[in-house]
Amino acid sequence: MAGLDHLVVAARTLEEGVQWCEATLGVTPGPGGEHALFGTHNRLLRLGDGEGPVAEPPPYLEIIAINPAAQPARAAPLKRWFDLDDEALQARLAQQGPQLIHWVARVDRLDAVLAAWDALGLQRGAPIAASRATPQGLLEWRLTVRDDGARLLDGCLPTLIAWGPRHPVTDMPVSGLKLKDFRLLHPDAQLLTQALQVAGLGAVPVQATAAGAAAAGLCATLTTPRGEVVLG
Repeated sequence: MAGLDHLVVAARTLEEGVQWCEATLGVTPGPGGEHALFGTHNRLLRLGDGEGPVAEPPPYLEIIAINPAAQPARAAPLKRWFDLDDEALQARLAQQGPQLIHWVARVDRLDAVLAAWDALGLQRGAPIAASRATPQGLLEWRLTVRDDGARLLDGCLPTLIAWGPRHPVTDMPVSGLKLKDFRLLHPDAQLLTQALQVAGLGAVPVQATAAGAAAAGLCATLTTPRGEVVLG
């Protein structure tokens, strides 16, 4: 079933991301790993306990940064995922600190969704195979990444992912965090809503805003040890 897989918080460095998480959310993020293909690394936090009538993994929070000790196996001129090579985003992270920039949606018919998005004029990028080692075994997935690494619709159009046999949240401990609300804000709400509907993601609320990048983005409300915290 299609749904929110995880939220992406970008940081200038992973150390800054951990400090932000502890100060903002009141918890220390769990271990993550390295992504050799993109030269990035992350830390992860489960958002919820997975309870409910449908046996699906709960979403999680990813804190991600460029790994200064690694060179991407995905050679130039190809870019890193999530716009991490974008100079404007890098400057914003340096000035404002870690922030919610994107989301990843889990789908079970990835190629069909991409074809439908192409028909809407949205080129999300061809699926690529990726993996990373964990103490519990190899994690494998297919996800959409454009050659230029760009997010689309100001980060509101999700990256699509199809996991292999294992999902990472299975090995994440309960964090004390829960996702209470998640919505998208964008001036082209009609196009975004249509794209989500054909992907089976129509349950994600989309709010129309005035034109301008400053008015677009993601908004997530988390319940944390520090009370409710709004990201975005």
